[in-house]
Amino acid sequence: MATEAPAPRRPRPTETTGKQSRPSLPPAAARRARRRAGAPWLLLAPALLAVAGLLLWPLARVLWMSVQDYGLPEIVSGDTNYVGLDNYTEILGDAYLWQTVLPNTLGFAFACVALTVVLGTLVALLLQRLGPLWRTITGSAIMMAWAMPAVTGTYVWIWLFDPLSGAVVGGLEGLGMVEAGETNWFTSRLGFYAIATLNVVHHSFPFVAITVFAGLLTIPRELHEAAIVDGANAWQRFWSITVPTIKPVFMVVIILSTIWDFKVFVQLYLMPGGSGANREVLNLGVWSYVESFAQRQYGMGSAIAVLLTLLLLGVTVVYIRTLFKESEEL
Repeated sequence: MATEAPAPRRPRPTETTGKQSRPSLPPAAARRARRRAGAPWLLLAPALLAVAGLLLWPLARVLWMSVQDYGLPEIVSGDTNYVGLDNYTEILGDAYLWQTVLPNTLGFAFACVALTVVLGTLVALLLQRLGPLWRTITGSAIMMAWAMPAVTGTYVWIWLFDPLSGAVVGGLEGLGMVEAGETNWFTSRLGFYAIATLNVVHHSFPFVAITVFAGLLTIPRELHEAAIVDGANAWQRFWSITVPTIKPVFMVVIILSTIWDFKVFVQLYLMPGGSGANREVLNLGVWSYVESFAQRQYGMGSAIAVLLTLLLLGVTVVYIRTLFKESEEL
């Protein structure tokens, strides 16, 4: 007996009809999915609004002021005096930027980064070799330098190098090398930045030391033991094992230190002559402050601040790209 062929079955909403398609959801489930997707943004909204108010709005105001001839008359009247890119043209065309301010900023930042990373790495290697007791004592001592406020540390270094009664002058005078009152390192561009570099490195190396020490703890001991068996000395083990193994740690501390040292302000501004009396020692951050609040040229100071921000953004981009590159290699 012949049987009737079954009728063709209609595809269900989740099945495909010749093309790949996503399964459809009932309206109620779709609404719940949309609510779940929007919930994180709703929770983040207060923080994002706070960030926008504290960061984006001031940045927008600085950008707007940088294209104006903005001084005390404009503050009093509330009027705008739009000049376009004239402030930037004047700054970039000023030989003072290229011969003094930019070399001060770049040279000071790179010297601080190099010395901070080298000293921090040496201290980290020392911590690795110490026993638990002395490691705790040494770690606590270097953390005190990190915890010291920048203002306090700066005044300590000013006292040390005071040309009349400083400890350094007193010691050198006792050795017959200098005479008190005749040598003032703060008036010299090189001497000024040498003292500022000591100040910044003293305050910054504990971060590098603790971070690199944490990286050293992740290196398997078997690698060094095998290298010792092969006849490698300490220097060869450092460059062949330590540096390649914790290279991401070194990249992070180098780039973060670069960002911090480019925008050093307090340690320079508080030193004698650093607040604008000696224009040979200004960097971009202090120059922006001096133009804005000492010269009352807020438009010019804002333009300098924008240039410094762009420089820091460039360094930040390098930092982020390096992190992504290192994460892809792992």
